[in-house]
Amino acid sequence: MTISDERPTTGLWNDPALPASVRARALLDVMTDAEKIAQLGSTWPDHEGGGDVAPMQDTFRGAESFEEAIVDGLGHLTRVFGTAPLAPEAGRQRLADLQARVVAANRFGIPAIAHEECLTGLNAWQATVYPTPLAWAATFDAGLVHRMAAAIGSDMVAVGVHQGLSPVVDVVRDYRWGRVEETLGEDPYLVSELGLSYVQGLQSAGVVATLKHFAGYSASRAARNHAPAALGRRELADVILMPFEKAVVTGRVRSVMNAYNDIDGVPCGADEALLTHLLRDTWGFEGTVVSDYWAVAFLASMHHVADDVTGAARAALRAGIDIELPHTSGYGEALLNDGVPGDLLDRAALRVLTQKAELGLLDPDWKAGQYTAPADFDSPRNRGIARDLAEQSVVLLDNPSGALPLASPRSIAVIGPAADEARCLFGCYSFPNHVLPHHPETPLGVEAPTVLDAIRQEFPDAGVHHETGCSFTGDDRSGIEAAAAAAAAADLTILVVGDRSGMFGEGTSGEGCDVGALTLPGVQEDLVEAVLDAADRTVLVAVSGRPYAIGRHARTADATVQVFFPGEEGSAAIAGVLSGRINPSGRLPVQIPGDTAGQPGTYLAPPLALKSDGVSNIDPTPAFPFGHGLSYTAFTIGDVRAEAQSIPVDGTVTVRASITNTGPRAGTSVPQLYLTDPVASVTRPVRQLIGFTRVELDAGETRTVQFEVHADLTSFTGRDLRRRVEPGRVVLTVAQSAGDPGQFVEVVLRGDARVVDHTRTMTTAVTILPS
Repeated sequence: MTISDERPTTGLWNDPALPASVRARALLDVMTDAEKIAQLGSTWPDHEGGGDVAPMQDTFRGAESFEEAIVDGLGHLTRVFGTAPLAPEAGRQRLADLQARVVAANRFGIPAIAHEECLTGLNAWQATVYPTPLAWAATFDAGLVHRMAAAIGSDMVAVGVHQGLSPVVDVVRDYRWGRVEETLGEDPYLVSELGLSYVQGLQSAGVVATLKHFAGYSASRAARNHAPAALGRRELADVILMPFEKAVVTGRVRSVMNAYNDIDGVPCGADEALLTHLLRDTWGFEGTVVSDYWAVAFLASMHHVADDVTGAARAALRAGIDIELPHTSGYGEALLNDGVPGDLLDRAALRVLTQKAELGLLDPDWKAGQYTAPADFDSPRNRGIARDLAEQSVVLLDNPSGALPLASPRSIAVIGPAADEARCLFGCYSFPNHVLPHHPETPLGVEAPTVLDAIRQEFPDAGVHHETGCSFTGDDRSGIEAAAAAAAAADLTILVVGDRSGMFGEGTSGEGCDVGALTLPGVQEDLVEAVLDAADRTVLVAVSGRPYAIGRHARTADATVQVFFPGEEGSAAIAGVLSGRINPSGRLPVQIPGDTAGQPGTYLAPPLALKSDGVSNIDPTPAFPFGHGLSYTAFTIGDVRAEAQSIPVDGTVTVRASITNTGPRAGTSVPQLYLTDPVASVTRPVRQLIGFTRVELDAGETRTVQFEVHADLTSFTGRDLRRRVEPGRVVLTVAQSAGDPGQFVEVVLRGDARVVDHTRTMTTAVTILPS
């Protein structure tokens, strides 16, 4: 095609003084159908489809060239930074050049929305690799997640990126699923609070946040990626949808991505009840719905609910998907020729144009080269936030004899496949693990010391000997004997095992890396047994993307630490916890399963899903419960009281608890408020998290924590599938984990059953009162 030098057509849509909706409508009214359809599509420049960074990429073959894709305009530019190694300035210039061509190719001069992955930071070479979301969740720190997301957003805005494909607010239902590492854990309240913080942080920088994956993706049968979701309507409403609902209603999130799976036979990408009636008509969502990569085509090729990609596009558009990603397959010429209903076309195009107006892309002074790259994508600010997250996320699982913190060991054997591998610190959507495997000649791009490096730095006077022992995968046991010998010869052994994240079977954790059992990958179980038998003192460190059943090893080890992929600052955080320089404060966002616990199963369960003597021989009791985490000091919870013994079914009760540091040093307590509903019209979880906070306490200090609990927090979906607050007795327990008895108060809800909706109170306000 020839790029025109003529000035674009101008009109009311270019007037920034008008509301975005008015500007978008004025532009829509003068566009042809071809121009409208162009706004619903996308293209992935320079991507050849050869590297597995998205599922089933053979779908990419036959995609339009860039010049063909931008005729009449373009909705989205896909992953200019997140496809190949580009330094920040080179990526900024590349994006500006592409945008200039998009603008020149359509008569209104409309640029595209540029989107990138940003789950563990901007997915770009040389950009900070933050901890994986499961590690954020282990901090129980919503404010810190907000800080991280705002920093990510500011880096994106600086180079002209408008939309981030995060956060993942899928609630974990089965630990065997490969994408557990991308989630915020197994509790819908924790997921919703931290997911909301991420949305608000990213959007505070001017970047569109995208909720993933709507909905039920994490509840797939047998934990297989893309498999049908095994969900009842109450579980869907009360567990899966809650984080999405809060981000839409409270966070005003600006984009949502459909899930790949089906629920009860209806693919989410073609589910009008989900994408339109619930999301928009009920919750009031006003942003854009984008397809997960190739999800539109999958309606035909995988779900078989359409004859071809045109039929798939028609079904997706009717359901409520506004933009097809990552490139235009169905939302193109075929859809135009098929005669898409004008109201559906206008509906989607208006949403896209409104979002572009909100982003300033229709402003008369917008220029493709107006953005300036920051001097450093891996700035001291970023690394400081990454360090805080990593340090707060380390979970001390067990320390029965006080082996930790370590006291000046003379010789240390550092053993395990995760000990000297930087990429085992990162999640699958980090640039080093997502893209660099296809560019083996390219350096990591960020400074990320390994655990071995950090231990040598932390203990400079100790003799450190390293043995890998075995790899993450495969059955080669040839290195185990040398590892056991090194452990036997050392004063102390630090055994570092776990995962190396990857994509579609190329890793032991990550997208498409599902497992059938929760034993350590490869022959690491044999390595752990041999080392524990040989060593005098052993600290077991699991660096992983999912919880593994390591309880039996923890019973033998002198101390056990769980770390979910902690990012580029993670090794120093691990070493700092081992030395005592850092007092651990991480808490488990997922249980560590017991030796015989079957899957699926999480702590959020009614009585018969938990241990039931005489009913089943399988004991689902975890080795370490949700919310668990130890410290080098000790905390007690006391004086738990409620201001009222009863409240109306639309009332609020204040619950107070004193938290005391009874140990020898300063530390951080993480009190958690759990709800128990002893008798209800449907089965209810034995315990359900409805509040939490972090409290920093000096040795001997006591602070009072105040929880404001609205009756809405007791609501659930009833037999008529309407959410209700029922009268009766509820138990409110302040505890240090879901398995801690804690201290409780009983409150009676009085009045008639009350139906509530998305306008209900969904958050427990928490205040830490002055000493």
